[in-house]
Amino acid sequence: MQAIILAGGYGTRLAPLTYTKAKPMLPLLNKPMISYLIEALPNGVEVIVAANYKNEQLQEYFDENGINAMVVKEEKPLGTAGAVKNAEKYIDGAFLVLNSDIISSLNMRKFIQYHMKKKAFVTISLWPVKNVEEYGVVDLQPDGRIMRFVEKPPRHEAPSNLINAGAYCMEAEVLDYIPPKKFVSMEMEVFPKIIDDGKPFYGYTFDGYWIDVGRHSSYIEATRVLLKKKGLKYFAGKSEIKGKLRESTIGDRCIIHEGVMLNSCIIYDGCVIEKNVRMENCIVADNCIIEENARLKNVVVGEGEKIGKNAVIEDEKIWNKPLPVGYPRKQIGNPVRR
Repeated sequence: MQAIILAGGYGTRLAPLTYTKAKPMLPLLNKPMISYLIEALPNGVEVIVAANYKNEQLQEYFDENGINAMVVKEEKPLGTAGAVKNAEKYIDGAFLVLNSDIISSLNMRKFIQYHMKKKAFVTISLWPVKNVEEYGVVDLQPDGRIMRFVEKPPRHEAPSNLINAGAYCMEAEVLDYIPPKKFVSMEMEVFPKIIDDGKPFYGYTFDGYWIDVGRHSSYIEATRVLLKKKGLKYFAGKSEIKGKLRESTIGDRCIIHEGVMLNSCIIYDGCVIEKNVRMENCIVADNCIIEENARLKNVVVGEGEKIGKNAVIEDEKIWNKPLPVGYPRKQIGNPVRR
């Protein structure tokens, strides 16, 4: 069995972090986000990563860490279905499709077993939400079959509170529904056709945790969840830490000086945070300097930036260099419909 990990997007909503890193390479507890997906796969599943933007970072990471994964490059963004079609020649039977920006407690082995037991054509993971008005929810039958998707229904009309959780198990014949070399959405174009054709289309509900790491706030939330799961108040690499940390992570080669207070922050490698800095809900990319007495809240600092002494900044993204060549000024394509 193959697992295709969709990693072709630019991650524009996570800029400026994604100006210098591929979105799947953004660190969670100092490990690339994509590593959590790979580690969750059963033994023997072949990993295929559909990538476009900064795909060389992914290949370098796999090579350096001895990870047996193949990067299949998209010459242009192809959408969730187009990316799968682009990897068709490597698929030899039932396969998984996983969104690289989802962090969850989904048990992949049980998910696959459910698909096989139901003799499904497609099985998708499902997650319950409270605010059904903001999502596309599924009409789920008692036997687990999905009859339709209902986009952003009023609460009193919603057939369920379950949304697409971004993991799919499919039979190889699904590829026949996808035209080659075109931008195609699996969720908005392919899935409705399969349901209309009467193919067995099932949903698998799980519990635990599920986070779509698509925004800075959810990135920080994912960090909190993983820290709690490990029973940790903070997580730090090989760094010099003299300040106080709460629900935060620190990369390698950082210096955190006396009097520093970090609350729900993610600090990448090679950063210096000087004396008496206070930060809350902040993300700081590699090799940044935050000078003494700065006060930051809900701030994202791009790679190699410096924040001056006594700065008071709230709700801002810091990037003082030109936009990287080729990086889009707005989101390309459609996010996965939930």
